Amino acid sequence: MAEQQKCILCDIIREVIPAKKFYEDDDIICILDFNGANAGHSFILPKEHIPILEQIPNFLVGKLFNTANKVSSAIFDVLKVQGTNIFVSNGVAAGQKVAHALVQVIPRMENDGVQLSWPPKQLTEEEMSTVELKLKDEIGRIGFGKEAGQKANAPAAKKAPQPIEEAEGEENYLVRQMERIP
Repeated sequence: MAEQQKCILCDIIREVIPAKKFYEDDDIICILDFNGANAGHSFILPKEHIPILEQIPNFLVGKLFNTANKVSSAIFDVLKVQGTNIFVSNGVAAGQKVAHALVQVIPRMENDGVQLSWPPKQLTEEEMSTVELKLKDEIGRIGFGKEAGQKANAPAAKKAPQPIEEAEGEENYLVRQMERIP
């Protein structure tokens, strides 16, 4: 609780600090970044104080990114932008400024001056192979991809398609998403 008391984002969630909130439900809140890269720069964050992405329960990670995707769609429609960046700064070394996990959506226009690129590092084949093996080992160790005793490298059993229930306005949302495919 002491950590939460020092968190500026928790203060925003508790409405101790004012914010431009444009969506909220039981689990998440969406606010505008006052110091954003462009107008409409948004934060989608869990209401519970969770410092980094790995600590967020899987159902909530899905909900955060689903919401970020819909916020991105709204930004396209309302601000008439040419693109968006959707990302997470996870940890201090990755640029995380506050110890409260969040997903950012940044509206983008061509030549807007926002720099999110880096010079590429050319790795040797040996370096790439070493990293590949280490990641395979760790993924296997933590059980990623295993379901009901399935081996990590075995293909997942296909599930029967479930009917899609359209929420109000969902059809238009999906059509707009398809229109944006480059």
